[in-house]
Amino acid sequence: MSPMSSAVATDTVAFQRRRDACLSMMAALQARREEASVGGNEKARRLHKSRGQMLPRERITALLDPGSPFLEIGQLTAADLYEGVPPGATIITGVGQVCGRACMLIVNDPTVKGGTMFGMTTKRHVRAQLFAWQHRLPCITMVQSGGAFLPDLENIFPDEGQGGSVMYNQVKMSSEGIAQIALVFGPSTAGGAYIPALCDEVVIIRNRGAMFLGSPQLVFAATGEVVDIEPLGGAEMHSRVSGVTDHLAEDDAHALQITRRIVAHLGAPPGLRWTPAAAEPPKYDPQELAGLVRIGEQPGADGREIIARMVDGSRFQEFKQLHGETLLCGFARIEGFEVGILANNGELTAQAGAKGAHFVELCCQRDIPLLFLVDSPGFADSDLPDQRGLGRHGAKLFNAVANADVPKFTLITGHAYGAACYAMCGRAFKPSALLMWPNARAAAARDAADDVAGALNWARHLWCDMVIAPAETRAVLAQLLDMAGRTPAKPTAFAVFRM
Repeated sequence: MSPMSSAVATDTVAFQRRRDACLSMMAALQARREEASVGGNEKARRLHKSRGQMLPRERITALLDPGSPFLEIGQLTAADLYEGVPPGATIITGVGQVCGRACMLIVNDPTVKGGTMFGMTTKRHVRAQLFAWQHRLPCITMVQSGGAFLPDLENIFPDEGQGGSVMYNQVKMSSEGIAQIALVFGPSTAGGAYIPALCDEVVIIRNRGAMFLGSPQLVFAATGEVVDIEPLGGAEMHSRVSGVTDHLAEDDAHALQITRRIVAHLGAPPGLRWTPAAAEPPKYDPQELAGLVRIGEQPGADGREIIARMVDGSRFQEFKQLHGETLLCGFARIEGFEVGILANNGELTAQAGAKGAHFVELCCQRDIPLLFLVDSPGFADSDLPDQRGLGRHGAKLFNAVANADVPKFTLITGHAYGAACYAMCGRAFKPSALLMWPNARAAAARDAADDVAGALNWARHLWCDMVIAPAETRAVLAQLLDMAGRTPAKPTAFAVFRM
């Protein structure tokens, strides 16, 4: 298959202006990422280190295999939502390799509000668990938390998807053989104590880790009794008396070594169900994507130009090229992994809906993962003579996308408005992961305010899993495809198609 051709002139003023605007957005994104990576303020970090403890991200680095990338999910969660809380919502979640096995890491950050849990903290925790459950990834939870932030209990306690779901998900995953491992690094109260108690194996650190439903201060306030941490819920007590913990470590580094040994004895890591080809770079430089992205209400680039800078060898086997031209469909590879791509190239028409449904059905039959590249103003006007079948043809696409039981990844590269956002596997249609570029906008209507529709707002509410720079796309998708390829294949059962 020959590489795609490109008509893009990278030396034009329009290209450079678009590139500069995108680079500015990427710089702003990087600044927020760095804010999240720092964690608490300097005083809190210094106090934490003075106790002889590693910072949370130091713990992650020490646990992961040397050189393993850490794919963070929800890094910008709750950005600007809580006073004194940097992006991340007092927790870090993401996937990395431990002893050659992809694992989900869920890590309290005690340098931010003592690691207490807000509503968005539990939402991020649950999202990480659901991702781990879908991909059958062992969960390693690093616990050091003051429990729930009491003024935010209405967003933590009563509903599904909050604190109770954290515990439910733990035991259900364990029942399916998905390992649940906890490390208790410091005092962990209430929900912070239940989480390790519900795990398969627990590591606790001598003279540091502790688990209790009520802290010594709370016991005193309630009963007037003075009690030390150790007899109430210390590492020695839980290791020798209660039996809640299984391994007693001397310090952070020792606890992480023990955890690596636990993971090493989980059995053989699952193999890939697909056979990747040899990876090759695109013919056209992915860095050029910055000059192609849609900025504001400017027209977006031809979808083929985006694909040409994203797929191996810039080769794209297009399907139904002359029919339903506002939805590009075809087969390609990303770092050797075969994917079926559906990419918007304008508003969704009746023909595009039928074409997309046909293509999704093919991919399901062949067990090929789906990649949705979203940039659409919505569905076409159904009053137009050639669009009067839009309702039933659009319904076919909804049916196919919702029921497709192959891995599905959604990347919003430009605009995602109205029902087109759903038809292209928006969050409600449960993609394996939903990504956005910094310029992306998504809303029910085109006139939504920038601060509502923008990528940062989607990220802070965890409506998307991550905001990535265009040039990062191939690497991120390759990691996601590798994880998805280690899960069992499932047959797809479609609902009734309205013909």
